Amino acid sequence: QVQLVESGGGLVQAGGSLRLSCAASGTDFSGNAMGWYRQGPGKQRELVATITSGGSTNYADSVKGRFTISRDDAKNTVYLQMNSLKPEDTRVYYCYGIDSGMVYWGKGTLVTVSS
Repeated sequence: QVQLVESGGGLVQAGGSLRLSCAASGTDFSGNAMGWYRQGPGKQRELVATITSGGSTNYADSVKGRFTISRDDAKNTVYLQMNSLKPEDTRVYYCYGIDSGMVYWGKGTLVTVSS
């Protein structure tokens, strides 16, 4: 059974930082893309960042220069370092991984940024 479990969310003041982690089990994502989406109440899920197996990254314009995605294939884990957080970054953050054409999702971790 494939599982992705996010951690690291919480409450932080504007301008602060958080580091999200997503630990995968049940399959090896090292040869595939992984990434992060986020979703707020009443809003569509939006792409935050992706990272390929080769380490190439892509970011939403709203987080460029503030967020950094990385991965540790030995740990089957993807990270999202979030700096200079803003109240509009308040969302539930979901990680995903792709394997054999299937997309697997975590259950999400809540990030709340207070002004």
